[in-house]
Amino acid sequence: MPLIRIEAAQDAASGKYYLEIYKPHDAASPYVTTQPRYQTAAAAENDIIAILAAAASTAKGG
Repeated sequence: MPLIRIEAAQDAASGKYYLEIYKPHDAASPYVTTQPRYQTAAAAENDIIAILAAAASTAKGG
């Protein structure tokens, strides 16, 4: 079962995309919303993948 859901959405005012992160995955409203700064939904999705990959690769084992 997924723990979070990440969606790209377009800001009506600027036309740029932002990310909505839902926790738990089936929440009605986002847990975190970024600023609209991406030119495309794909750019937003690629950025979150890069952020998560960088965090995972530098995470310290416990």
